[in-house]
Amino acid sequence: MDAIEVNRRIPLSVMFNFRDVGGYPGYDGRTVRWGRLYRSDSPHRIDGADRDAFAALGVRTVVDLRRPSEVERDGRVPELGGLAYRNIHPEHADWGENPYQHGTDLARYLADRYADLAESGAAGLAEAVGLIADQANAPVLVHCVAGKDRTGIVCGLTLAVLGVSDAEIAADYALSTEAAERFQAWFDSTGKQMRPGLPPLTTPAGAMVLFLAELRQRHGSVEGYLRHAGLTDTQLTALRDHLLE
Repeated sequence: MDAIEVNRRIPLSVMFNFRDVGGYPGYDGRTVRWGRLYRSDSPHRIDGADRDAFAALGVRTVVDLRRPSEVERDGRVPELGGLAYRNIHPEHADWGENPYQHGTDLARYLADRYADLAESGAAGLAEAVGLIADQANAPVLVHCVAGKDRTGIVCGLTLAVLGVSDAEIAADYALSTEAAERFQAWFDSTGKQMRPGLPPLTTPAGAMVLFLAELRQRHGSVEGYLRHAGLTDTQLTALRDHLLE
């Protein structure tokens, strides 16, 4: 793990996948700004010293991609002064309807689930990227439960619009594998059980590469997909203007 990967991780005791999405090379030699967009697993567990560390980041907007039932079950980010909270659930089928068969190609399975979510949840994904595009909302934290699938898609789409290469986007997505190991260890310590049919928490880079390539095959470009989903050219331009140095 190189120094820049270490620096993008935000160490918190009860969160395992909190990191900065800045630092990647984008369009015209410009770089994605640090401290503007964060991604994480669910922050409902933040308390004590973690609460102070989170507040010090100056996050203005939390975009929670979980289902309303997940929010009701676990709770939401603590209410802090000046912090806006938005629960945006991109509509998608429960993964239990198409359970993962152990031993099959995990990257292919995940890319297929992501493609399904991108079609059924297009409006929600566009709304989330639209919130990130509005400079008044920054810094923004995007999260779901483990911070790898729904969060990975929103961050992947955002970075693609910023001109980050698929290889870099996939590498950022794959960072969730190591974090997921710590998340799994914590989850096991609670005595709870994962729902049957869910895939391993691993995030193979190939899943994101497949998802982005096939999204472009269907829509011509990531920007074309987001326009189809409801984002305007003005929002796409605003996203680049404030997230690229």
